[in-house]
Amino acid sequence: MTAPLEPGCLLRKYAGDLRSLLPGAAAGLMQLMHPGIGAGVARHSAFFDAPFDRIHRSVPQIWATILAPDGPERARAIRDLHRAIGGTDEHGRRYHALDPETFWWAHATFTWEIFKAAELFHPGTLTAEDRERLYAETVTWYARYGVSMRPVPPDHAAFQSRFWHVCARELELTPAAARALDIARHGSGTVTLLPVGGPLAERAGRLVAERPLRLITFGCLPPIVRTRFDIPWSPLDQARFTALALAHRQGYRMLPGGLNHWALRTALRYIGAHTRDQRYRPAA
Repeated sequence: MTAPLEPGCLLRKYAGDLRSLLPGAAAGLMQLMHPGIGAGVARHSAFFDAPFDRIHRSVPQIWATILAPDGPERARAIRDLHRAIGGTDEHGRRYHALDPETFWWAHATFTWEIFKAAELFHPGTLTAEDRERLYAETVTWYARYGVSMRPVPPDHAAFQSRFWHVCARELELTPAAARALDIARHGSGTVTLLPVGGPLAERAGRLVAERPLRLITFGCLPPIVRTRFDIPWSPLDQARFTALALAHRQGYRMLPGGLNHWALRTALRYIGAHTRDQRYRPAA
């Protein structure tokens, strides 16, 4: 089931809001826990030297496949960048970025991210009809990449079931995921909020890495993932996370919607412009 990505549709409404990015670290961690994605990131990027550069390079391009007028063309360009990403992981298992199950899981975490942002950080709740409509729009979003639709669940309930199954049975602590978990737990002096340096960016990056990043990353994770990988999460952590989510739900009421959407698009354009020369280019 698909639904058109028209102006004012639910996917554009939620993806065009700053809060759509809040569960992003948790989504990225679950991507790295997928054996194929974890291996591809480890072997085809400088992830271990600059772990957040991948986010700076990727998110503006991916969000543009929803929000930009030429979204379908951008999506196919992203697909084509992945044609040469493949090989063998540290356990001798073959992987390829365009394997349908692997590519779908990356998209599934972004779908999950949109739903999680709506659930935690927006006032009100999605109705059952809204959930089906929003999910159908994410299927249209996925179809823009021109990759096999075989793994795509037919409706939201099936998506939830398949997502839980992957979290419970298929994810693992890849070397890339272990590195990301260590950053979320302990911080990193290499973390920056923006893809440009300077004392202010470095200072802000350390604050985010050492305090709210852990809370928001682990708080957004599905409980099954926290349990499987022994990620520490106490009742006090849950209380703090609940308060943080409430603050976002209430605080954004005072932020004009137009300003919110302008801020997101401006930030994505800024980051995209400063990372264009650093983006992955496959070998000839």
